[in-house]
Amino acid sequence: LEEAAFQLQQIFRIDISIALNILGIESMRAGQCRAAFTCFQLAADRGYSKAQFNLGLCYEHGRGTHRDLQKAGFYYSQAASSHHPMAQYHYARYLLQHGPGSFWDRHRQAVALLERAAGAGITEAQAYLGVFYMTGLQPQEKRGLKYLLQAANSGDAQSRYHVGVCYEQGLGAQQDLAEALRHYRQSAAAGNRRARERLRA
Repeated sequence: LEEAAFQLQQIFRIDISIALNILGIESMRAGQCRAAFTCFQLAADRGYSKAQFNLGLCYEHGRGTHRDLQKAGFYYSQAASSHHPMAQYHYARYLLQHGPGSFWDRHRQAVALLERAAGAGITEAQAYLGVFYMTGLQPQEKRGLKYLLQAANSGDAQSRYHVGVCYEQGLGAQQDLAEALRHYRQSAAAGNRRARERLRA
């Protein structure tokens, strides 16, 4: 009986968190940022990762509260530890730009988070990793091209442009101008200005 009561409590807790988070999203869409922030805060305090992520966004962009990157990082880390892929991406970026601790520890943790988010299909993480591996302290061009292709295949026109650059210059793959042109055309058709300029050149 105690076990059943505990299970009911957990379900009730989760349902309230989901409802609060949805109410927060609807409030944000209606322009009621302070009300949205309060809803996200209540759901986040109950351990709901989607609300923790939304609270992180509120603090990062100053919606419904003052802008506070440290608090944004805290809530992103909470949601990321519950395997929220978009929070993993945001927390990784926070670590690289503002995080505490040594550069190499932050760098290692951020890359692991980005890899997880990219593996979960987060296009932003794939694109970020693609550029990161192409231009990082120790470039890994084949790995970078792999992530750029993933992001491009998810519809990211900027990544498609970078794939074109890779094939034009032979970065991570054998130089192939026909393949470069194909990617530039696709990127330009999706509205990428740099790809259009490259095609004219």
